[in-house]
Amino acid sequence: MRPLLPALTVAVAALAGCAGSGDIGATRATPQLPPAATPWIVASGIPDPDASRTIAASRSGQAPLTVGTASGTFLPPPDGTQAITYDTAVVPAGATAQVTVATTAQGVRVRLAVTGMVARRAYGAHLHTMSCTSVPDDAGPHYQHRADPSKPSVDPEYANPRNEVWLDFTTDTQGAATVASEQAWAFDPVRAPRSLVVHSQLTRTDAGKAGTAGPRVACLTLRG
Repeated sequence: MRPLLPALTVAVAALAGCAGSGDIGATRATPQLPPAATPWIVASGIPDPDASRTIAASRSGQAPLTVGTASGTFLPPPDGTQAITYDTAVVPAGATAQVTVATTAQGVRVRLAVTGMVARRAYGAHLHTMSCTSVPDDAGPHYQHRADPSKPSVDPEYANPRNEVWLDFTTDTQGAATVASEQAWAFDPVRAPRSLVVHSQLTRTDAGKAGTAGPRVACLTLRG
């Protein structure tokens, strides 16, 4: 497991032209990038098909780039600590998740890749404000760029995929999926998101229910 600690966030511009391999993709070949790289971490041997494009943009001077990755294998508590499944019928023990965050001057890109989930099943997923514990609600509410003054936040003006990071996905026949969210804003360094929460249903958008996605079935801590 690799916690997404501040020390793991790497400024690519400071690497004197070095770049890293991809995080997660589907069926494409590994991008041919220079050696001696660390910021993009490969999981399950499947690369990020967009890594070369993102790093090329950084090299061209369009934007500085920082990248951090957190990954874990879901286990029930107390064995699960960083990656916890609360319902093994929905998120089986041994399923994995990897979250990669890339930040540029233009905004933030969050990529989620999962394996070992229930095949051909839809899930909701969002970044949350607090770390995971054995109690699902301890992960707090969704991370929001503009915080909703009302709690819980179910107003579509605030609970929407442009103000929050939604990573809903549907798995393939092997129980795997990859999804990404791109935002034109960056995380607040003081109150950055601390976890990814997986829900049992896709996220709703209607007033009074916006942002809800059924019970919390798993949680991955991104930083302590």
